[in-house]
Amino acid sequence: MTKSKLDPRRHAYRPDLAAEALRGIIKAERYAEGEPRQVAAPSLPLRREPRFDSTLDTEALLGETLTVYEEREGWAWVQLDRDSYVGYMPSDGLVPVITPLTHRVSVLRTYVFPEPDTKSPPLAMLSLNAGVAMAEEQGRFLQLQNGGFLYAQHARPVGEVASDFVAVAEAFLGTPYLWGGRTSVGLDCSGLVQLAAEATGHRLPRDADMQAIEAGRVVAWREGAALRRGDLVFWEGHVGIMTSPRTILHANAHHMAVQREPFAEAKERIKVAGFEVTSVRRLPRISASARSGQRTPKR
Repeated sequence: MTKSKLDPRRHAYRPDLAAEALRGIIKAERYAEGEPRQVAAPSLPLRREPRFDSTLDTEALLGETLTVYEEREGWAWVQLDRDSYVGYMPSDGLVPVITPLTHRVSVLRTYVFPEPDTKSPPLAMLSLNAGVAMAEEQGRFLQLQNGGFLYAQHARPVGEVASDFVAVAEAFLGTPYLWGGRTSVGLDCSGLVQLAAEATGHRLPRDADMQAIEAGRVVAWREGAALRRGDLVFWEGHVGIMTSPRTILHANAHHMAVQREPFAEAKERIKVAGFEVTSVRRLPRISASARSGQRTPKR
């Protein structure tokens, strides 16, 4: 048995505990099947260690599901269903009953109100791609099964996706940079790419090094060659989205925000820091039937 071949970010194992599915592959003191849970908070941090001052690796949004392998002293050791990321999450934001989602937030951010009235003090703020379960429609609002009202125009039915990956990402322009962040109030480079891709029907891994291997297809690119709107440009540990053949959008620690700038300037600045472009990848187009939530008939 060896741990060297399995990425611990996406495989649930520690020296003392591992997922039952890894029995015979990973050596651990004990194994657990795990129990399903769902995120009941607007967002929850997933940290590297069970401490609030530990590194933030990513965030899970309302409605996301996961597997809990251990709970101790207010922390759950979990694996997310969305991208298989493993880490520690506050237990009090998780519920054991899985509620099927009907809609997802389709705007940068929106509020949940206690009644169908925009003047009522909001209960919570939700970010893009948060999932909700509708009980019924009430005028301009969706009444949620777990309480509260969401402005209907700020949500889309599950399965219906946006058409423009770049436009979704551009909505985050000016959002503060936050390592491990994955919401409209703070996010990192790969979080921006993952969120925008998810909103347009693409399921991508969490980190830039994973996306550089698994996102779409490789584009044969050399210095000076033209790029296309929507191309993903990778450096070691960093990724940006081309908004035109000459401009790039990326969440970055230089501006401490999501910034759009000339690609040539960004490339030169990153080169001075010691990093060259490693690859360019391109996501496939989503069909019109997928964007509307319809299934393409078999032929």
